[in-house]
Amino acid sequence: MTFKINDLRPAEGSTHAPKRVGRGRSSGHGKTSGRGMKGQKARGKTRIGFEGGQMPLQRRVPKLRGFKPRAKKEFQLVNVEALNAFSDGDVVTPESLVERGMIRKPDKDVKILGRGELERRLTVRAHAFTRGAVAKIEASGGSVEVV
Repeated sequence: MTFKINDLRPAEGSTHAPKRVGRGRSSGHGKTSGRGMKGQKARGKTRIGFEGGQMPLQRRVPKLRGFKPRAKKEFQLVNVEALNAFSDGDVVTPESLVERGMIRKPDKDVKILGRGELERRLTVRAHAFTRGAVAKIEASGGSVEVV
């Protein structure tokens, strides 16, 4: 059996009947039909977002300026000085950084920054490094591996 677009129907009981206003008190939407008492909104039409002449929310909120690149890489940052918590000859990985509480999420990319001094010989595995960080890690006798 082939389906046609005009044969499609919502599942039985999944749709609600439209609200019938102005059909007597007992309906719960009688008399003023859910429009309150008097005023412009009770009598005529107002555009969406109209707040009775008060400055509308969309104009009160400041505009977003500039733009955010959609493909921006977000890194968890760790400085070289924090790596002194490891002992000589250790292999520093994103998982070991999570264990020590230096980063929170093991699945997010890690970038090593060059602030501070490194006094240990470490093999550091991360997703990105600054040039200063690479220079300091290699100067201390360690090595750098991009994951």
